[in-house]
This record gives sequence, C-alpha cells and structure tokens, in this order.
Amino acid sequence: VRLVESGGGLVQAGGSLRLSCAASGSIFRLYDMGWYRQAPGKQRELVAGITRGGSTNYADSVKGRFAISRDNTKNTVALQMNSLKPEDTAVYYCNAAIPGASRLNDYWGQGTQVTVSS
Repeated sequence: VRLVESGGGLVQAGGSLRLSCAASGSIFRLYDMGWYRQAPGKQRELVAGITRGGSTNYADSVKGRFAISRDNTKNTVALQMNSLKPEDTAVYYCNAAIPGASRLNDYWGQGTQVTVSS
C-alpha cells in the first residue's frame, strides 16, 4: 500500500485545514486508517483513527476540533482540522494498519507539514 498525503500548509490560529491521504491498492477497505503527527522533539502520536467499519477515535487534544473520514470508493482518508492551535504544528502522517496484525507491518505516508501561527 502506498500512501500519499496532501493539504498541509501554513495557517493562522483559529483557522482550518483539510488533509487528504490517497492510498493505492484494491484492498483499502480492509485497513484501519489513521492520522499521526510528530512535532519537533516529540514522539509521534495518534491524532485520529477510523476503522474499516467506520468507527472513529480521537486524541483528547483534538476532540471536537478534528474529524476523520474515509471514502472506500476513492481509497482516501481525510482529516478536517478546525480551530487550529499553534500546538497543532507538526508533520502529519497517514497510516494504514491491518486489523489484528503486527504494527510492524503498518504502512506510512511521507508526511505533510502543518504549521499554525499565533
């Protein structure tokens, strides 16, 4: 599975961005998908996830501001980010995981930079 992110950029605090991840392959619908982020000097953390069944989960820090969605007909997963804060600044990565399999088998995109200015 090849993952390609798009939609990052520079935005002022309070603004919005929409990230998109396009996945190759015909079995996209079988993967759990997620968005992670990594800020300088910090560990990579889960921002939002969506299972192959459509269940979602969010980091506490983004609940009520971010929304993850997927379109299995287009092999895409999106992250709508509203009310952005400077602390949301990070490189955002798209992730694909096979349910029940070792996380060592996960697929990752190359990342897209999100910068929120105060």
